[in-house]
Amino acid sequence: MSILKYDEIGYWSEVKLEIVSKYASAYSTILAKQQRIKRHLYIDAFAGPGVHISKQTGEFVPGSPMNALLVKPPFRELHFIDMNGGRAAELRKLADERTDVHVYEGDCNTILEDRVFPRCRYEDYSRALCLLDPYGLHLNWSIMAAAGRMKSIEIFLNFPVMDMNMNVLWRNPDKVQPEQARRMDAFWGDDSWRKAAYRTDQNLFGFPEKTDNDVIAEAFRVRLQDVAGFEYVPAPMPMRNKKGAVVYYLFFASKNKTGARIVKNIFDKYRARGTT
Repeated sequence: MSILKYDEIGYWSEVKLEIVSKYASAYSTILAKQQRIKRHLYIDAFAGPGVHISKQTGEFVPGSPMNALLVKPPFRELHFIDMNGGRAAELRKLADERTDVHVYEGDCNTILEDRVFPRCRYEDYSRALCLLDPYGLHLNWSIMAAAGRMKSIEIFLNFPVMDMNMNVLWRNPDKVQPEQARRMDAFWGDDSWRKAAYRTDQNLFGFPEKTDNDVIAEAFRVRLQDVAGFEYVPAPMPMRNKKGAVVYYLFFASKNKTGARIVKNIFDKYRARGTT
């Protein structure tokens, strides 16, 4: 029997948890007051075991599932998904037999569309806040597009630029392994990421000139609006490692102007914290 290992998280991952927790509380407060809304859901597609270990202090840090369970007023339903059986078992312990909590073991790309998203259809007066926080390029564009089409789901999204740079966005794109390019296609939704990642002019080595992370993130922000159909997508929050390098961007996307305004204000407050 393998021993479950908790993820060690750095400063900016703790910031992410604070941001999501702050907005989840505001979101639940607003939705709980709307009598026409029958239920509002919290969805975590890469939930983990519910707790992490802080690299700074060595102490346990509540993860997004635990934070969501403590939100007042509570969500009507909470849906936690993880591929790992041990983590899913920890989530069930964390839920402590609460009937409003649903834990799934498996691939979120299938579970979300087949089992969870049908519970938050706009026409059923249901709404949802969905955290899509993959460790890398493990999320399909079809999930983001489905959430955008439904108009009832707001998302926080980890845009995993570190995985992209390590495996796909190379200075010589001809050397990228086909399976890695396919992973990028699946996340982006097609191969238009190539136009965002490379300029038409060539560098001294005869390769297309690579753009920087901010340009690629902005192209994806526009894609969330224009292709997925989210009306409001504020500029994402760059999340950094201890050296100050961006390892991913935290996106928020919604059809709701109020939600976008709240998140933009939260993002702006945390941007001022620096890069330590």
